[in-house]
Amino acid sequence: MLTVDFSRFPIAPGDRVLDLGCGGGRHAFEVYRRGGRVVALDQNADEIREVRKWFAAMELEGEAPAGASAVAVEGDALNLPFPDGSFDKIIISEVMEHIPDDKGVLAEMVRVLKPGGSIAITVPRWLPEQICWALSDAYHEVEGGHIRIYRGDELLEKMRGAGLTPHGTHHAHALHSPYWWIKCAVGVDNDKALPVRAYHQLLVWDIVGTPVIGKLTRLTEKALNPVIGKSFVAYATKPRTGQDEE
Repeated sequence: MLTVDFSRFPIAPGDRVLDLGCGGGRHAFEVYRRGGRVVALDQNADEIREVRKWFAAMELEGEAPAGASAVAVEGDALNLPFPDGSFDKIIISEVMEHIPDDKGVLAEMVRVLKPGGSIAITVPRWLPEQICWALSDAYHEVEGGHIRIYRGDELLEKMRGAGLTPHGTHHAHALHSPYWWIKCAVGVDNDKALPVRAYHQLLVWDIVGTPVIGKLTRLTEKALNPVIGKSFVAYATKPRTGQDEE
């Protein structure tokens, strides 16, 4: 399940891409499949080990084209272990809402992004997230949980303040908003509740169901994304300096 739209954020063969706060690696895997030289970074050592295993399995199965590469490293988003201008593109998906110093993370990403490079940032959308917080304290009052809710214009302003030039936004995962509202209403850890199990099956059908079901759910989600999309996605570039353009 990808949050970044790769038709808006194209990966060229050989692009060096950082997936910052990669989690389970879903965006990093897609970058690898598209021929990028991806670095997946997360502070969670267990997840990094799993991502490494999946990278190795993808290599064995020949899922990535020649010239693509993939590594997974443990690291700190506020102190990235890379020189200035190391990456052509950076993805940070559903991460910034967890980090107190979000301006510090933005500054580090801008530092390691090449002039003219692109960045994709995704965060939980304001309205669906407000509903989740209102329904359940347990949804966000956990170690490592969400500490803020972004309005779209607030995130864009912070991106501009970091020196980025936003150039596009959209919403994603509308079908996931009701699922989380149900979970918050019945208990975020109560996966056995009938409404949760029933809705989860719908989401499974969306991923592995028949082509007809998949098309129906995709059309439904596309129509609902502007209204209740769970994620807000913003794209931006790092301006070139006069020296870079010469």
